[in-house]
Formats: sequence, C-alpha cells, structure tokens
Amino acid sequence: MDRSGSHKAFHEAKELIPGGVNSPARAFGAVGGEPLFIDHGEGPWLVDVDGNRYLDYIGSWGPLILGHCHPKVTAAVTAALAKGSSFGAPTEAESRLAELVIDAIPSMERVRFVSSGTEAAMSAVRLARGFTGRDKIIKFAGCYHGHVDSLLVAAGSAATTLGVPTSPGVTKGCTQDTIVLPYNDPQKLEDAFKAHPDSIAAVMVEPVAGNMGLVPPTPHFRLAMRELTRRYGAVLVYDEVMTGFRLALGGAQQLLGDEPDVTALGKILGGGLPVAAYGGKREIMERVMPAGPVYQAGTLSGNPLAMAAGIATLTELKNSNPYPRLESLGAKLENGLRGLCQKHGVPTTINRVGSMWTLFFTSHAVTDYDTAKTCDTARFGKFFWAMMNRGVYLPCSQFEAAFNSVLHDEATIDLTLRAADEALAEIAKT
Repeated sequence: MDRSGSHKAFHEAKELIPGGVNSPARAFGAVGGEPLFIDHGEGPWLVDVDGNRYLDYIGSWGPLILGHCHPKVTAAVTAALAKGSSFGAPTEAESRLAELVIDAIPSMERVRFVSSGTEAAMSAVRLARGFTGRDKIIKFAGCYHGHVDSLLVAAGSAATTLGVPTSPGVTKGCTQDTIVLPYNDPQKLEDAFKAHPDSIAAVMVEPVAGNMGLVPPTPHFRLAMRELTRRYGAVLVYDEVMTGFRLALGGAQQLLGDEPDVTALGKILGGGLPVAAYGGKREIMERVMPAGPVYQAGTLSGNPLAMAAGIATLTELKNSNPYPRLESLGAKLENGLRGLCQKHGVPTTINRVGSMWTLFFTSHAVTDYDTAKTCDTARFGKFFWAMMNRGVYLPCSQFEAAFNSVLHDEATIDLTLRAADEALAEIAKT
C-alpha cells in the first residue's frame, strides 16, 4: 500500500505537536512504523489520506458502536449546530440525555455531564472522598482511569504500552493515598480493607477491563468488591467509560447484574463527540455543587452538539437493541480466530465479552495485569502490520481492546478471518 501521504502528514505534525499525535495511544510506538492519518470514515470502514480503506476495529477507541457517519447522529448534530455551538447555559437537551442515561442504568439516580472520561473519573474520586470524608482510593493494576494524577499508578492503556506506569510530573503526594491491587484478587482486596478499615473512600474498577487488553472479572472478585465496600462504608465506583452502552444498554453492570454506587461514563455516551458523565445514588450525587459542597465545573459540560449526538446514539441503541447480534458476530469472530491460531501453531489466548475483544499473543490465560504482560508484543506488532497490509485496522497495542460496531456483519467478519489466516501464516514463520 502507498502510505506516502500519511508519512508526509506525520512528519509535518511532529514539527507542531509533541510526537506528532494528540494522544500517545495513536502513536504506533508499540508496533513500530508510523501512524496513519485518516481522511474520513464510512460505516465500518476508515479511509486514510492516501485513499487506502481499512475495516475499523477501533471505532475511535470505542465510541462508534453505530459506525462512522450514522445518518441519525449526523442529522442531530447538524440540527444542533444550526442553533449554536455552545451557550454556557442550560439547555433542555441536557435533561433529555440525562433521562436516557438514568433509564438505561438504574444505579444512576442523578447524573452530571463533563467533557472526557478522565474528567469523569477525577470527579468520581473527589465525590467519593467528599461523601465519605476519607482519603484513600483502591484501584487495580492494569485498569486505566484517564490521566488523573492520583490514578496514574500501574495504569493500563498507553501507559502500559509505553512502559510508564507512573508519569514524570506526578508527585508522591498525589499518589500516597492510592492503593494498587491485582485485578481479580479478592483476598488482596480484603487484606487492604482490614489494614485500612476507616480510611478507604472508594474502590474504583473497570468492571470489564479494557486497558490491559480485554480482561473479564471473576464472579468472586465482583462479589467481594460489593460486599467489602458495603461492610466498610466505602463507595464502589464502576468506570464504564468503555463498557457503558457497549456490553448492554445498561453497560457491564446490567450484563453482570451488579449495582455500583457511582458510575463513570464516556465514549458511546457522546456518539463520537467529546462528552462523559458521572452519576450514582441520589444521596451521593446530592453532594455535588451546587446541590452540595463538592466542587466540579466545566465551561463546555453539557455542550449542545455533544448532547444531540448522545441523544441520537442512545435512542438508536434503545430502539434497535443490537446487542444479541453483536454477541453472535463477536462469537463468530472469536471462534474463527481461535481456530486459525491453532491451525498455524501460534500461541494465543482470546478474551471477549460481547463486542469487545483482545487476541493476546501468549499461551497463558490472561486474568490480570501480570498475565497480560506475558504477551509476545513483538509478535503482536508483526500481526498488526500483517493485518493492516490486508486492510484490517486493529488497535496499535497488545494492551488495548478491539471493538465491533453494529455495521460489522457476516461478510466483514469473513473478510477479517481471511486476512487473519494469511497474517498468522506469515508470522508463524518468524
């Protein structure tokens, strides 16, 4: 493929933007080579500036469950823009989207909109501390909750890819109240509560982890989080920025039958525009200013364009209920990939929940951060480029989840499996 246009664009960008990208997850640092520069999207496809077409399994890192340029979302944003791009004042659209969120996720009795997943996670932590009057937060190694100083400890996502579990510029004071535990280890969680029975404000977790690759929780782990937070008076925070409206209309908590105290949302909530939210039980959310004393504000929170995109997206998901089909197609892809890896003798493990999945290049079961790190990242990089050269765009890191959209169908799954058959045959020789 000719990628000279992307090459030129990348070198121009590096003169203007640190590393040439506005998020390290886009940098291709884990797979080598240079990132592609995208011109436009078409349904389940991406088209780069050189005109190359790729079947998209990133979907803007999760938001585009309806695919690119869905007509209802595009129409809603266009109509909103004709009225004005931002007011810095309330609009009725904020209440309409809040109603859709609360209806879909019963544990969220009140909701506050913000502009990014990082902001939602940061605000949820501050709220938990303000509500409980405690300082310490428990998070789990490999879970990523945005680039909040207190949560950028043993983080997943690009922090894992780049080998920077904590960043320069994050002081010891910012992280001294953060307790990092292994994912899927209920005993370590219980030990932490016994050691700090009166000082833990919250447990924050990705209920289905997507930032060390896709890692499901065990039932025992989930039950332990809920029981221990109730016993010790801590707040259970589910970071559903990835999983909200993705695994079910009500997110991972609906799929799993869980009830957290506070939930952080993003990605699909904005239908491709930058919007996120945090919400939960009424008595907790009533502590947020101006109803209560916990401060949080944002000039573009509840932006009318983002509200319009979110309303259109959630309404379409509610009316069409694509989740059984997403599960069926996801299972077809999972089974096909597993069979091809066995055929070519390439040691892999595949984890999948609904339309989220990761092909790990390791023979070990991947259940936490440590087992994820057993992957052969060099082989993953070869597979990534072998797939890219066959027109399939996967996440450019072993430690990121891939996403199917409702516009992936039997034909695109078959195309993906044909590409994987050739790619695995190619890398099996190396």
